[in-house]
Amino acid sequence: MQRSKRESIQLALKGMAMGAADIVPGVSGGTIALIAGIYEEFVDALKSFSSVLGVLKKEGLKAAWKHINGSFLITLFSGIIISLLGLVQFIKFALVNHPILLWSFFFGLILASCYFVGKLVTKWNILSILALIAGTVSIYLITTFSPAETTTAPWFVFISGMIAICAMILPGISGSFILVLLGKYKYIIESLSELNVTVIITFAAGCVVGLLSFSHLLSWMLKKHHNFTMALLTGFMIGSLNKIWPWKNTLEWGVDRHGEKIALVQDNVLPQHFVEGEAQLLSAILLALFGAVLIILLELTAKKKSAA
Repeated sequence: MQRSKRESIQLALKGMAMGAADIVPGVSGGTIALIAGIYEEFVDALKSFSSVLGVLKKEGLKAAWKHINGSFLITLFSGIIISLLGLVQFIKFALVNHPILLWSFFFGLILASCYFVGKLVTKWNILSILALIAGTVSIYLITTFSPAETTTAPWFVFISGMIAICAMILPGISGSFILVLLGKYKYIIESLSELNVTVIITFAAGCVVGLLSFSHLLSWMLKKHHNFTMALLTGFMIGSLNKIWPWKNTLEWGVDRHGEKIALVQDNVLPQHFVEGEAQLLSAILLALFGAVLIILLELTAKKKSAA
């Protein structure tokens, strides 16, 4: 698919949004891709890598580049990488100093997205409803797990990359949150901040292997069982709202291997029951509405474009 310069810039910006979302534990880059209307193209492009060598041998470099939708991927991943390297410090700052405001923005973003993604299910039946319920319950339960303390050995960093990237391309399942559960979120974020090349390459290699293997299954499900898959993905997003809820009181604290205090068990509470600081209710509501409005505007823009 040939894109104009303006469309390429828009695609890069969508990639930046995906990268920013993947930094936050609880928000998925796959969610942003789905919201932005590039999800199926993204999955198909990833899947095509498994057969690119055959195309390269038979038809040459130009055909292979077209086969993997190279222009699309290079533009999208450029945006993701720029975001990961450029916004990581800002996201770290916001998570520590303004967590309620950050979570509120993403809560509004994901809540509005649940409605529009659910509309992509063209026919609701018993199977679709069961998929919605299963997706919601499974992700809700995952968000209640406590973080683990794990090794920093290269093999585990590689495995963490494989698992996390699968979550990153699934709406509702945050790859960053999976890294938190695996005890590798802070380690990877610090490695990105410090440009620890060895760790970054090991983690990236795991991501590549995970992407190539998982994208086949996801592409097949989207093509053969579209309504079931979209209902399941909508459920994933609904279930993830438990993790993104802005107001949490910590029930159990722990200490990581660096001697720093970390929250192990947290309980979602209403703003009036929040005891760990100022609830910032008005600002939180405004940011949640801003996130929701962004999704509504994106949907209206997409409709206008498709009608043109």
